[in-house]
Amino acid sequence: MIVVATDDFELYHDVVDELRDRGVTFTTQEPGEGLPDRTRVVIRAPEDRVETPADVETVVADADGARRAVEEVVSILRGGGGRTVVGVDPGTRPGIAVLKGDTVVAAFQVPLADAVETVRREVEDEPDPVVRIGDGARLQGSQLVNDLDDVAVELVDETGTTPYLGTGARGMGDVLAAVNIARLPGEEVSSREIEPTAGELQRIKNRSREASADGRTIDEGLARRVAAGELTVREALEAHRERGAGADEADEGDEQ
Repeated sequence: MIVVATDDFELYHDVVDELRDRGVTFTTQEPGEGLPDRTRVVIRAPEDRVETPADVETVVADADGARRAVEEVVSILRGGGGRTVVGVDPGTRPGIAVLKGDTVVAAFQVPLADAVETVRREVEDEPDPVVRIGDGARLQGSQLVNDLDDVAVELVDETGTTPYLGTGARGMGDVLAAVNIARLPGEEVSSREIEPTAGELQRIKNRSREASADGRTIDEGLARRVAAGELTVREALEAHRERGAGADEADEGDEQ
């Protein structure tokens, strides 16, 4: 049984919401009360005083760490921990899956620009975490590998990791692929350099035209910087626009 025993109002509500979202059975009580029989885990705030027998686990958290605390509790109830592994199916909106041992404890699909921050948040304070990135989307995957320079990263052959999606499962493919990637050992890498192909550069140019309100298309030099992760498409468009404005001002000066 899980017992939430805290006087911290915010922690109480955040933890209870997380437990309910997962369909987990729990009970609540005041910190000073005796624990019910069959208690396995207690969740409390740092300032709460709860006496626990030797066979009862305690998870201490504040409101900002409510989700992580519940993940730890669920892991304890299922037999305990294991290494934290983050699987990433790269792309313009990478799928991200967080596993502790064999249990999926969190999943995300975020814009590429937010992926590194999401991964770093999930491995923060974890002992010996590893991030496994699929090798399919070369440019986006390389950007993630290079930006995660402070985390152990493995590059995984993602062949066959995207499952068949039946009725009602549309949109889940990248996240499910990330789960499968997390479960496959890969080759440890610290960086990945990729020379973009002509087709990849053209796709970036096409994306810039689609993103531009005035039908502007960035040049190959800016497209290469986008491919390398130095600029986003919008930043490249702004640079292209500023460059054009500078050229117009120079032409006006010559006419005078």
